[in-house]
Amino acid sequence: MDSQLGSYENKIVAYIRDTTIKGNIDNITRTKLYQQFFFRNPEIEWAFLASMVSRNAGWNMTDLRGVWFPKMINQSLRDQIFFTYERANWLIFLDAFPQLLLYEICKRERTNHFYLLQYFRVSLFMQNEWQRFWEQKDRKRLLTALIVNEQNVIQKPVIEHWYYKRKVFHSLPFLFQDWMHYSCVLFPTVDGELYGFSVHDFSDLNERIELGKKLAWLLFHHHYFSQFKKFAQWTEHTGSRYDYEQYYLTKKQKGTPLLREVYPIVEHERHVFHDWYRKNKSVERWFSTIKPPKKYHITKWFQKKQKHLHACIYLKSEIFDRLLTSRTPPV
Repeated sequence: MDSQLGSYENKIVAYIRDTTIKGNIDNITRTKLYQQFFFRNPEIEWAFLASMVSRNAGWNMTDLRGVWFPKMINQSLRDQIFFTYERANWLIFLDAFPQLLLYEICKRERTNHFYLLQYFRVSLFMQNEWQRFWEQKDRKRLLTALIVNEQNVIQKPVIEHWYYKRKVFHSLPFLFQDWMHYSCVLFPTVDGELYGFSVHDFSDLNERIELGKKLAWLLFHHHYFSQFKKFAQWTEHTGSRYDYEQYYLTKKQKGTPLLREVYPIVEHERHVFHDWYRKNKSVERWFSTIKPPKKYHITKWFQKKQKHLHACIYLKSEIFDRLLTSRTPPV
């Protein structure tokens, strides 16, 4: 209870905190809650973007326990990469979901309660942006603002954290995937098609924000949005890549497990909070309009990349490793 708030305000704060904690369990719960929120509040487009990107996070997590990656990456590094994904997504949900819930209350009651955002350690940047949205109803501005905010939220505690930087982002497998554009954010359809973009320079804040803006442009493109929405409505998120591979015209064997089959619930703590935003910080550059991308229908390109990656893994595990182990030790 906060003595500066009235009883009803304290009830709002307690409800939002409790609901966020209960929802921030794992990748499955986060993905579903983002999606459910969007279907209730389609004007908050970021929620759908968050759900679709969260699906990708789940697929990346189970890749680490699938058929191929254990042949290339040792158990310790795979666990560290998983925890990096998990930590970043936990922090984003912890920051973003209270904002969404508070908006829903404001919308239902037709009352501005956004002054309560400070009680959830939401940046001053987003406090200002929600006030702007309440007055101007500029949904595209809010969408971009949430992309900017969440990438800044994870920048210092995850991307620039000495542990993740040394153990994960500077590791050879991570650098190899980044350099070769093997990692992608995908928006599938139930017709077996894949749309999206490769991920490059993941550690760079500006690159991630630009990627987020491109993904938003694609997700809500008037030619494709209904197809992506149909996939989301028809497809239960399990964390396995088979969620979209099941729709391929050429049937594919399941190569990654269900997320909850292989990963336990991870307990997190938010040790230190520093608002990334300063009043004099230049942020307007991040609101610039992107140039419409030309290459985003990537079904054949992605499948070719997957085959290439699997071939590289096979060469390493079946040929080079065997050669090394078969050598006679010197006398």
